[in-house]
Amino acid sequence: MGERLDVALSRMLGLSRTAAAELVDAGHVRVDERAVARAERLAQGQWIDVEFPDVEADREPEPVEGMRIVFDDDDVVIVDKPVGVAAHPSPGWTGPTVVGGLAAAGYRISTSGAAERQGVVHRLDVGTTGLMAVAKSEAAYAALKDQFRERTVEKTYRAIAQGHLDPLAGTIDAPIDRHPTQDWRMAVVSGGRPSITHYETLEAFPRASLVEVNLETGRTHQIRVHLAAMRHPLVGDTTYGADPTLAERLGLARPALHAARLALEHPATGDRLVVESPDPPDFTEALRRLDADAAG
Repeated sequence: MGERLDVALSRMLGLSRTAAAELVDAGHVRVDERAVARAERLAQGQWIDVEFPDVEADREPEPVEGMRIVFDDDDVVIVDKPVGVAAHPSPGWTGPTVVGGLAAAGYRISTSGAAERQGVVHRLDVGTTGLMAVAKSEAAYAALKDQFRERTVEKTYRAIAQGHLDPLAGTIDAPIDRHPTQDWRMAVVSGGRPSITHYETLEAFPRASLVEVNLETGRTHQIRVHLAAMRHPLVGDTTYGADPTLAERLGLARPALHAARLALEHPATGDRLVVESPDPPDFTEALRRLDADAAG
C-alpha cells in the first residue's frame, strides 16, 4: 500500500523500473480504468490494467549474423546464440533478437506465450553466448515449458570467474530477487526465489578460474549473482563487481559465460536430445591469454 506504480509494476512483472516507467508513460497502464503517471501511489484493492505493445509490429525481422542452427525439426529449433543478441524483443531494446533472426530466416515458431516472446521457453542474457531452444509448435511449447518448470532440463555452462573458488566444487543454494535499492540488477535476498547452482572448477589460472556450472533453477542472472555472492564474479561482469582491468587484459567485452550443453526430452518423440556448443572466439582467446600468463 502506498507503493509507486512503476516500482509495483517492476516487482510484479519482473521488468526493470525503466521499462515499467516507459509502459506507464506510453499510456499502456491504467489504474481503476483511468490514466495515471509513473509516480502514482497505489492503494489496496486497486485494479491495474497493463497493455503490452507489440514491440515487433514496426520492426522488420532482421537476420542475426553468426547465429547457428544446431538442431531443427517440426517441433523445436535450437540455436547457438552469439553475443549481443537478445532472446526476444523488449521495451528499450533495438538490437537483434533470436526471435527476429529466426523469422528473417523463414522459421515459423509457436504462437504460444506473450506476443513479443512467442515460442521462447527459456532465455539467455544479451551478453551470454550459447544454446537456446525455441518451440515451433504449440504442443512443443507446452511440453518444453513443463520440462523447464519441473527442472528436468540439463543446462551446463562454462564460465571464467575471477580468482579461485573455495571450495573448488560445490553447490550454491541462495535465494535471488531484485536488488532492494538497485532494481536494474538482481541479488541474493532473504525471502527471494529459491535458486540452486552447482559448480566445479575445471582449471585454475593465476588470476581466474575456468568453471563448469549446472543450473538446477533458472533465475534471472543466476550464475552471475551466485558467483558474485562468493566474491568471484564473472570476468567482464562489471554489473556484479568484476574488475574491468582483468577483462581488458583478456580481451573480453562482456561477462565470460557460455551455455555449452543443453539436454532435454524431445517434446514429440520423448527421446533424449543433447546438443553442445564449442567456446566462442572471445572466450577461447581469454583462456589462451590466461594460459599464456600462467606459463610465462
